[in-house]
Amino acid sequence: MDDSPDWVVIARTGRTRGLRGELYARGWEGPERLLSFGQAAFRRPDGTLVDEGREFRILEAKPYKDGLVLRLEGVDSIGEAEQLEHCEMVAPASRRPPLPEGGFHFPDLVGCTVIERSSGRVVGRVTGWQEFGGPELLEVVPEGRGPEAVIWIPLVRTICVEIDPAKRRIVVDPPEGLLDLND
Repeated sequence: MDDSPDWVVIARTGRTRGLRGELYARGWEGPERLLSFGQAAFRRPDGTLVDEGREFRILEAKPYKDGLVLRLEGVDSIGEAEQLEHCEMVAPASRRPPLPEGGFHFPDLVGCTVIERSSGRVVGRVTGWQEFGGPELLEVVPEGRGPEAVIWIPLVRTICVEIDPAKRRIVVDPPEGLLDLND
């Protein structure tokens, strides 16, 4: 069940909050969309599922600073919440809410080829994304280089001018020097 391609990451948990079993989390689609999944399983960093893949009903997802605070059914103490710290919240892809025209899910961008619009050259492949307090940043491993050579590309429409997860490509129009920052 862990490796099923049907699982999608909908948030990542941090540490516990308070004594009543709440968790800090980072979601990519806002609290309303996270709640629309209804429930989620938790996957540890080693890839195993918590409690054999049991899904926890999401009772509340409220904004807090630059993330969320989650409350889950059956998680009522700090000890129960600690079992879910630093995990990926996963749900079946079939439960994803519909997207608006031109929308995308962040996990679907992983593996996309990044192409520079002006030259048509392949910049690299998306291996992940990060949030550092501003716009999300695409983590791109340059073509022909190892995973230690990362280019961070802001995920904004003025730079990522075409995002097409179905075709597995993102066309970028980067400002001068952006693609050379980590060289």
